Amino acid sequence: MNTTNQIKVWDLPVRFFHWALATTFFIAYLTEDEWLDLHTLAGYTVAALVLFRLLWGFIGTRHARFSDFVRPPREALAYLKDVATFHPKRYIGHNPAGGAMVMVLLLSLLLTVITGLSVYGAGEMAGPLAGFFANAPEFVGEVFEEIHEFFANFTLLLVGLHVVGVIVAGLQHGENLIRAMFTGKKQAA
Repeated sequence: MNTTNQIKVWDLPVRFFHWALATTFFIAYLTEDEWLDLHTLAGYTVAALVLFRLLWGFIGTRHARFSDFVRPPREALAYLKDVATFHPKRYIGHNPAGGAMVMVLLLSLLLTVITGLSVYGAGEMAGPLAGFFANAPEFVGEVFEEIHEFFANFTLLLVGLHVVGVIVAGLQHGENLIRAMFTGKKQAA
């Protein structure tokens, strides 16, 4: 890899967020029923990371800002058509489909967290929503648990699609996008 023509794309907060979120999401996912304390801690960490990323999307560096990569759905679909014909435009930051994936992942994670807090409040009478669910019938916690599991599984599906997208984009553009998320650097051209 030619290191003389590299530019900084992903700042340290974005890279830390990315790998910390991946780690804590999988910890939460894998400890769902067996280790409630660890599951809860991981869930709170996911919540804090998502809230941080939402804030960083407005005040962060250029390629971290939503204004740099959130595009209308038609642009994401047009980009995916270009991917299918093996002629996608290369983007230094997120491409339109990647930007859409970031937003859908953040929304799905946020809904996973909110429903998880609801399950914790209604089922365990713990957490910040416990008072809200103090007199709720038992089935309310069960409903939130089903919704929580749906969003956790949906998020896992999105992660899989994200990984496929990273691999395809990396192959089509001849670059190691996984390394870029560790180093923060990509080829300028």
